[in-house]
Amino acid sequence: MKNKIQDLICEALKNINDELDNENLKNPHANTHIYGIEGNLDSLSLVSFIADLESSLSEHLGIDIVLADEKTMSARNSPFKDVSSLSEYIYIKSKE
Repeated sequence: MKNKIQDLICEALKNINDELDNENLKNPHANTHIYGIEGNLDSLSLVSFIADLESSLSEHLGIDIVLADEKTMSARNSPFKDVSSLSEYIYIKSKE
């Protein structure tokens, strides 16, 4: 399940990269930075990425999750740091 989540995150990053043309997002992997320090997305791109990812998770895995809630966005250790941390966060939230 974690691998499928990670694959969907990477696919969503590739989709948003069609607009950004960021070399770091052409072939995203577990250590690809998403947002924050060294992040590859600005806040506007992050919103688009989250919307795409939430839709994809629901469609492909039946995971209905809100990633942009106040608790997540203000967390001290943001799950949006990199692909690995976000996939772990989604996996844990999907089990709740």
